[in-house]
Amino acid sequence: MSVTYDDIVNAQKIQDNVIRKTSLTFSDTFTQLTGSTVYLKNEFEQKTGSFKLRGAYYKIKTLSEEERKNGVVAASAGNHAQGVAFASMIEKIKCTIVMPKNASPAKVAATRGYGATVILEGKNYDESWAEAQNIAMKTGATIVHAFDDPQIIAAQGVIGLEIIEQLPDVDEIYVPIGGGGLAAGVLTAVKDKNPNVKIIGVESKSFPSMKNSLDSGKIETIGGGFTIADGISVRTPGKHTFEIIKDKIDEIVLVDDEEIIKTMFLLMERSKSVVEPAGAAGLAYLVSKKPSPGKKVVPILCGGNIDMYLLGQIVAKGLATMGRMVKIFILLKDKPGALKEVVDELALLSANIVEVVHDRLSSNVRAGTTGVTLSLETEDQKHMDKLIQHLKEKNIDFKVLT
Repeated sequence: MSVTYDDIVNAQKIQDNVIRKTSLTFSDTFTQLTGSTVYLKNEFEQKTGSFKLRGAYYKIKTLSEEERKNGVVAASAGNHAQGVAFASMIEKIKCTIVMPKNASPAKVAATRGYGATVILEGKNYDESWAEAQNIAMKTGATIVHAFDDPQIIAAQGVIGLEIIEQLPDVDEIYVPIGGGGLAAGVLTAVKDKNPNVKIIGVESKSFPSMKNSLDSGKIETIGGGFTIADGISVRTPGKHTFEIIKDKIDEIVLVDDEEIIKTMFLLMERSKSVVEPAGAAGLAYLVSKKPSPGKKVVPILCGGNIDMYLLGQIVAKGLATMGRMVKIFILLKDKPGALKEVVDELALLSANIVEVVHDRLSSNVRAGTTGVTLSLETEDQKHMDKLIQHLKEKNIDFKVLT
């Protein structure tokens, strides 16, 4: 089954008061950083915190009466789970979500909070998906696929219609790709309206399943590695999404976790926006590669659901990546005033001491000495480099840990 522009227009009509038309905002910060004129499509503003609600709601809204009686079932580790659960709650339909046993407790709790029955089954999405299919066969429940469904694709494509309406002269759109539902929908909507708009898909370097599939001309399943961008860590693209993306996409590019972390940090600090790793992937490519100077570009920030423990790590690693935080280990004589001498040198360069840890017991700390780990806040990379050079000139025995 193909997806047409008219299908997307029909999906836009069936949004009621549930689906929000998310904002498109100009960003002076990212315009300066990338050399492009950057407008952020803030899909993390959507209810449940992700674009996934669009497809889930449209799919469930268009079920027949018989299908409604049997309910729905889906497999997901996060955003799709919450979207299906929320849509089912609105439509008063029985909903079962199969999630991997290692799914985030916060996301499990949020899904249950929308009234879904959550079954923890499998070590990964593929095993959860197999269980969801078994449940559908036994109960007659309708499967709501996370991406490879024409109605899901059509509803996600409404984002493309919104972008064209909000910024008619857009030059390029950057779309994160996991299974490809979002990209397939946006491509269908935008290319029909204005084929001159360039659309770039962005995948994680650890999960380039769609790029590999396009390169080989057939759907490929990859082994996959590790990425914090779990929302786009898909090993096998969808059949429908592959066909659409193969015909319409201009390019697929890759980003790594370090680039994503830096961009998430900038979004929090400069734009006051909490965006999950997968949601920041498109903007991360723009920030790191600066591919489109002078062009009007729109990265889709497709979700904002992030585990709070991971968020803390992002802040810490973001500070280090930006040259704003450095951790050093210093070996000192274990005598009064030894640490003060070092602190005085740090004060001369206005480095703020965030944390001090003393260590006298580790094997690399000789008797009569003490190891001190200092976490230092600096202004930027230039300030950090100056600080390290100053310590070397003072013959202080230290090692940079981070």
